Amino acid sequence: MNKSCMPLCVTFLDGLESSACVIAADLSLPVLEYKKIDKMKDGTILVLSHLGLAIQGLGKNSPGPVRCDFINGTANHRRLYGGGKNQDIAKAVGVSNGGYKPFVVDLTAGLGGDGFVLASLGVKMLMIERNPVVSALLHDGLARARSEVTDTGTDLEKILKRISLVHGDADFYLRGLEETSRPDVFYLDPMFPCREKSSKVKKEMQLLHQLLGSDDDGSSLLALAKEKARYRVVVKRSAHAPFLANQQPGYSLKGKSTRFDIYPLKKLPS
Repeated sequence: MNKSCMPLCVTFLDGLESSACVIAADLSLPVLEYKKIDKMKDGTILVLSHLGLAIQGLGKNSPGPVRCDFINGTANHRRLYGGGKNQDIAKAVGVSNGGYKPFVVDLTAGLGGDGFVLASLGVKMLMIERNPVVSALLHDGLARARSEVTDTGTDLEKILKRISLVHGDADFYLRGLEETSRPDVFYLDPMFPCREKSSKVKKEMQLLHQLLGSDDDGSSLLALAKEKARYRVVVKRSAHAPFLANQQPGYSLKGKSTRFDIYPLKKLPS
């Protein structure tokens, strides 16, 4: 990752200095007291509070804080009201009304929203995220969600048990994948240029784009994924974006703003 995109520091509230120091050490970042942040005029910082770990833009009109939230956030709303197995994402990876639930590896997990939705539909998910800051945010979100589980057997507990997270490079993972460990489906959501600047939500996405940059290796990941998947590769794109690597999919599912390009390799089990 480009060093210029790294947050400037980790700061803390609510007496969480020791936990902030652990995160800072993992990311090779300094720890600063929150009161000293006022002197910083631009860039981003990580803030740890009782609400969790968040990335925060500095300066006037900066977006944020942005954190991973599976309890009260958008991901949980999609789980409850998103349409279940009738969602395009469910159809794209092959979740069937007949009961088939694939093992899916998300090669570009980000903040885990899509993976969480798929896990809520019974899919076993492995999330891979190479960006250390985004991985830290995702790890924190999953840990906080797991801490909210007080009773065994709840829907949330079952969903979280289906999710595993690996901080690492997807290309390295693919090249080292053994035959016995091949997933049913690879899911790929490469970062594409952020052009919208009008709303708060879009500004938050701009912050993540600033942190992540663009996925220049999306084409090579697609080629490797097609070699390694058992049944299919699914690529998420904006509705009017060109096909990744100019590779024509077998078919697509297109919504108002999002399109899922499906590259079938073998018929899914029923």
